[in-house]
Amino acid sequence: MQVGKYLKWFLFIGLILFSIGATAQSQTKLKRKDRKRDIEMVTTEGTIILRLSDSTPLHRDNFLRLVKSKFFDSLLFHRVIQYFMIQGGDPKSKNATQGQPLGDSSAPYTIPAEFRVSLFHWRGVLAAARESDDVNPQKASSGSQFYIVQGKKYTDSQLDSIEIKRLKRKIPEYQREVYKSLGGTPFLDLNYTIFGEVVNGMETVDKIAAEATSKGDDMDRPLRNVRILSTRLIKRKNYETPLTQ
Repeated sequence: MQVGKYLKWFLFIGLILFSIGATAQSQTKLKRKDRKRDIEMVTTEGTIILRLSDSTPLHRDNFLRLVKSKFFDSLLFHRVIQYFMIQGGDPKSKNATQGQPLGDSSAPYTIPAEFRVSLFHWRGVLAAARESDDVNPQKASSGSQFYIVQGKKYTDSQLDSIEIKRLKRKIPEYQREVYKSLGGTPFLDLNYTIFGEVVNGMETVDKIAAEATSKGDDMDRPLRNVRILSTRLIKRKNYETPLTQ
C-alpha cells in the first residue's frame, strides 16, 4: 500500500513538472532576429549546426522556442539507423535507464503538416517525426521529436521502384539528380515535414549514425548513450552547403 501511495505521488509530481516545462516552452517569446539565427547543437559526438527554413514557419518557430527554452538539452538520440537517419526529441530520454524503450513521448501538442515540393529528403535535412497514418491521417508532426537524414545514394532503377511502390508519383528530375549524387531518403517525401538542414557538422551525424544499436525492446536505441549536451541560437555564417532552400 505504501509503495502504491508513493508511486502515485511521484507520478503526480512528474506530471506537474512536465506541465510546467511545457508551459515554459509555449511562453518562450521569439524576437524577429531569432528567425535569422542558426542553431548550434552540441552532442557527445561533436557539434551540428542547423539552419531552419522560412518555408515552414510553424515548424521553424516551434523549434526555435524549444531551443530557447532549453528543451533539448540532455536529451538522447534515441533512434539511430545507419544510412537512414538519427532521431531525438523524446523528453523521457533525459533520465532514461539503459535498455528502456523510448520514442513514445513528445511535447504535449502537434503541429499541422507543412509539406513543400521544394523541400525533399536530401542528405542532411532536418524534419519532424510523427505518429503513423492509421492514428494520424492528417500527418501532423510531433511537438518535439525530430530526425536528421543521413540517407544513401540511389540509382535510377531504385528511384523508379520508389516512385511506383512508395510515392505513387514521379520524383522531379532535379531531385532525382540530388538523390543519385548526394543521397537521402526519397521515400519519405511529402509525408513528413522538412523544416531545416545541417549546414555544418555532417561528420557528427555520420558518427552518430554508425553507433551500435539495440535489437531488443529498445530497438534501434544506441547501446551507448548519445546525448544532446546543449542547444543555442548563434549568428549565421556563410557555410558552403550542397543545397540552400
